[in-house]
Amino acid sequence: MDVTDLKGLNAEVTARMDGAIEHVRKELAGLRTGRASISILDPVHVEAYGSLMPLNQVAQLSVPEPSLIVAQPFDPSLTAAIERAVQKSNLGLNPASDGKVIRIPIPSLTEERRKEMSRLMHKYTEEGRNAVRQIRRDANDKLKKFLKDHAISEDDERRGLEDVQRITDQKIGHIDELQKKKDLDLLGK
Repeated sequence: MDVTDLKGLNAEVTARMDGAIEHVRKELAGLRTGRASISILDPVHVEAYGSLMPLNQVAQLSVPEPSLIVAQPFDPSLTAAIERAVQKSNLGLNPASDGKVIRIPIPSLTEERRKEMSRLMHKYTEEGRNAVRQIRRDANDKLKKFLKDHAISEDDERRGLEDVQRITDQKIGHIDELQKKKDLDLLGK
């Protein structure tokens, strides 16, 4: 998108940074914390009706207790396929079925696994912060080019740089909050 005014540039920066934050949020949602959460099953896809479908489209998911997820298939003939998909998902989960519902116990994490998850979480959030900083660099370069091309004044450039920095600080703060919340879930602090 070709942006030639400050408002348009700020809108583009905000939209791109929000995209980076959403990516971090999705990455963090896939990390298992030892507490049952339906979102940890987001990467699970079930072989159903000749194609791969997300688990939440073939079964009703619920969390009746902190260490258990229950999947109730919309079509009981998919029970075995759902069980297989959860087992093959590399989430370390072992589902059990009674023919009507599938119980997926969430084992508590070992200290070593918690630390490994924490390292991974920090890697995801740092990648998100770097993505936000790269968007800031791109925006600052555009502002400098606008000034060089005499499309904006020096005051407008300074104001633009301040706006971009303010947006950047706000978005990095948002990523820090996501990290803090996930850290609490992971390490049980």
